[in-house]
Amino acid sequence: MAKLTLSVDAEIIEQAKRLAAENHTSVSAMFARFIRLLANGAGGNMPIGKIAKKASGMIDLKGRDYRDVLTDSLVDKYAARS
Repeated sequence: MAKLTLSVDAEIIEQAKRLAAENHTSVSAMFARFIRLLANGAGGNMPIGKIAKKASGMIDLKGRDYRDVLTDSLVDKYAARS
């Protein structure tokens, strides 16, 4: 495997290390996945996994953005626990 040296702000380095640790991966692996995603058109050409295929079409967004539906669902789930 070849090495690559990047120059970025110290803040970015710390963020990358934190994200990698939170996701139980390395900064190198995270960077490689990011580049592959961009090279494939931000994921548009990437194959869909079995779980995603099963889940697709399970919810009718009724013309709403998926983020709004997700937000409403999380508010419903956690509002009663406050």
